Amino acid sequence: MSPSGDINPSHLQLPPGPWATLLDGLCARFPRITRETWLQRFARGRVQDADGQALAADARYRAGTVVRYFREVDDEPRIPFEAKILFADADLVVADKPHFLPVTPAGRFVDETLLARLRQQLDNPALVPLHRIDRETAGVVMFSANPASRAAYHALFLQRAVEKAYEAIAPPLPALAMPHVRRSQLRAGEPFFRMREGDGPVNSETRIEVMQRGLHAWRYGLHPVTGRKHQLRVHMAALGAPIANDSLYPVMSMRAPDDFGRPLQLLAKALRFIDPLDGTARMFESRQALVLVDA
Repeated sequence: MSPSGDINPSHLQLPPGPWATLLDGLCARFPRITRETWLQRFARGRVQDADGQALAADARYRAGTVVRYFREVDDEPRIPFEAKILFADADLVVADKPHFLPVTPAGRFVDETLLARLRQQLDNPALVPLHRIDRETAGVVMFSANPASRAAYHALFLQRAVEKAYEAIAPPLPALAMPHVRRSQLRAGEPFFRMREGDGPVNSETRIEVMQRGLHAWRYGLHPVTGRKHQLRVHMAALGAPIANDSLYPVMSMRAPDDFGRPLQLLAKALRFIDPLDGTARMFESRQALVLVDA
């Protein structure tokens, strides 16, 4: 079982309910987690109040109470790829993430995440990501290493002051004038983890250019102006050029989710910005590359 000791706890504000004890309420809220598992977590102090004090399993259930708990995963699968640190100082850490490694805990991954690995490697529990990329996507991810300077770096992303450059391998679009700008409204789709384009105000924008042409595929440069979930994958699929090995778009694939021999051909290649602390022009570039095999 993954201990997730260096990962921040999850928080739950207890909803109204008929349960007499905290244990009963948590078992009802999380039916996939066994009662025995919750008892073990209580015994190890892994269920706490808002101040970090361990709670007892037989504590009275009180609606509105904030409970902290640490996610744990039985038989967490190992991701057999390693990230490389591109830059690290007292305020900033930049890593080159491999395909398949999540940035933060989600689903069946807690310790097998970029965040957990970097916190352990750098011995810095204060490390937090400043932005996210999909688990299936490889490339550059930036982290705040210092809470005192975190707001300044967060502001860069809120103000869209970070230039992001991606690369992707996808089918040719010979009828589309390049460069092309795709603007659309992105909204939640079905199932819940997919996105789709819909009618309504535009909330996503991507600039697309061709970097290399092959017979059956092109290598594209993708420059997202906005940062919506799965934005690049949805936009390319909507244009008729889904990114190679995409298991979600335009339709869900039945292949195994962790087919390590078929990574999504999407790479977060570079980040450019003016450092808010000292005014330095910074550029961080992934050392990974996508190969156009039929060029």
